[in-house]
Amino acid sequence: MTFTLGKIHLVGSSLFLLALRSALSLLRISSSQNMTFLSCNQSLPMCEGAFFDYLREVDCSDVEVYSIPEGSVVFPKVPLMRVEGPVAVVQLLETPFVNLINYASLVTTNAARHRHVAGKSKVLLEFGLRRAQGPDGAISASKYCFMGGFDATSNVLAGNLFGIPLRGTHSHAFVSSYMSLDEIPDKVLRSKDGSRVCQDFVSLVQEWLQKIQVADSLGGAFGDTNQSELAAFVSYALAFPSNFLALVDTYDVMRSGIPNFCAVALALHDLGYKASGIRLDSGDLAYLSIEARKVFRAVEKEFNVPGFGRMVITASNDLNEETIDALNKQGHEVDAYGIGTYLVTCYSQAALGCVFKLVEINSKPRIKLSEDVAKVSIPCKKRCFRLYGKEGYPLVDIMIRESEPSPKAGERILCRHPFIESKRAYVVPQHVEELLQCYWPGRSDKPRAELPSLDKIRSRCMQQLEKLRPDHTRRLNPTPYKVSVSAKLYEFIHCLWLNEAPVGELQ
Repeated sequence: MTFTLGKIHLVGSSLFLLALRSALSLLRISSSQNMTFLSCNQSLPMCEGAFFDYLREVDCSDVEVYSIPEGSVVFPKVPLMRVEGPVAVVQLLETPFVNLINYASLVTTNAARHRHVAGKSKVLLEFGLRRAQGPDGAISASKYCFMGGFDATSNVLAGNLFGIPLRGTHSHAFVSSYMSLDEIPDKVLRSKDGSRVCQDFVSLVQEWLQKIQVADSLGGAFGDTNQSELAAFVSYALAFPSNFLALVDTYDVMRSGIPNFCAVALALHDLGYKASGIRLDSGDLAYLSIEARKVFRAVEKEFNVPGFGRMVITASNDLNEETIDALNKQGHEVDAYGIGTYLVTCYSQAALGCVFKLVEINSKPRIKLSEDVAKVSIPCKKRCFRLYGKEGYPLVDIMIRESEPSPKAGERILCRHPFIESKRAYVVPQHVEELLQCYWPGRSDKPRAELPSLDKIRSRCMQQLEKLRPDHTRRLNPTPYKVSVSAKLYEFIHCLWLNEAPVGELQ
C-alpha cells in the first residue's frame, strides 16, 4: 500500500521547507521495540482487548519511507513523503507523521520568510521560548527556526540539545532590581589578557560617564543618568565582560540608557574587552537606532576607540515580517533582530495543512475526488523531479509514474498541469534532480540516505532559497511555481477520474 503526504501553501508564499527528522525517529523507536499501550478499560468501551494485543506487536519493519531531503524547498502538490507498507501499519503512522511534519515545516518556513525580509546581512535571534505552545513546542521551534535561517536562540536547553549558538541579554526586571551602585559588592575586574587588575571597576565607569557628559563632540547632550540602571549595567559587565549587551530602554534610551552603556563599554575597553552592543525593546526603533549610531560614532571619534561606531544594535518588541519590512523602508541602523511571538506561534497561519492520502493499494492506483479541484489527489506511486534551466533556477517540478523513464538533461519533456488541460509546456532542462530519496528501506536492500547534521540542513535551506527566482519569493504577489505531471500521468489521472466519478442522470 502506498500513501503520500502532501500540503497546502503558507500564506503569501507557495514554498515551504521540509523537516523530516522527528518523523523518522518515530519509525526507529517503533521498529526497535514493541509499542506499549494501556489495557482496554471502561474509558474505551468500543475497543476489544485483542486490538491492544495487536498494537503491542506492531513494528515498522515492512514499511518503506521516501522523502524529499530535509531543508528542501517544496511546492504544493509535490509529495513530501511516500510511505509504503501494510495498510493498517501505515494508517497508524498517519497521525504522528502529519503532526511531526506539519509543525516543523510550518516553523521552518516562517523562519525562512523572516530571513528573506530581513536580508542576508542581519543577525536573527529566536526569542520565542516564553510565547511558544508549551515547552515541547518551544524546543522544536528553536530547532526549526535555526534550520530556517536564524543565527542563534535564547533557549539554553535547545542550544545544549542541538548545538545552536546562544545569544541573549538581561531583562528589564534585572535593571529595575538595582537601586544604587552601592549594591555591587565585588568591584574587581581583571583585564582580558590577565596582566592587570582593576580594583574598582565602578569608579572607572563613573570617570568615563563624566567624560562623556562634558565631551565637546557630544555637545553636552547627556546630563544626569539613572544610577540604578548604571548599577545594573556595571554588575552585568562584571559578570559577562566579554559579552556585555545592554537593554537600554528601561528608563530613557537617549538620556540614560545610551550614555550609561557607553560609560561601561569604554571602561571595559580600557581593560581589553569589547562590548557586544545594545538592545532596543520599545519606542521608535528606526529613529532610536539612528540616534544611537550617531552617538557611537561620536564616541569613537572623541575618544579614539576604533570600532565603537560599529557597535551592534539589536531590536526586539513583537517584531514580524511587516515591521521589519517597514523598518527597511524607513531606514534604520539595526544590525540584529530578536523575534519571538510572531515567529514561533506562526501568527500569519496557524497550521500548514499537510494531508495523507492513499494513492495505491495492491498495485491498483486510487484517487480521492472532490468538487474542489485543489483537493483532488494525484493517484499511483510516483517519482518526482526538479528541472533546472540555463540560469540555474528551477523551472518546474514534474511527477511521473514509477514505471516511466526518468527525465534527462537536454531532452525535451512535455510538462502538463495536473488538472487544467490548456496549461502545458515543453521543457529542455539543463539539470535534473530527483526529489524523493529512501530514508527508511524496511526489509528491502535499498540504500538508505543518511540525515545530515543540523548545520548542513540549515546550509541546504539557505542554498535552496538562493536558487529560486526572485519573483517566486517576493512578498507581494509572488509568481506561482509550476508543478506538473508527465503526459502519461496526466492521461492516467483523467481516465481514472472518469472511471471513479459517478455519472449523473437528468430527468
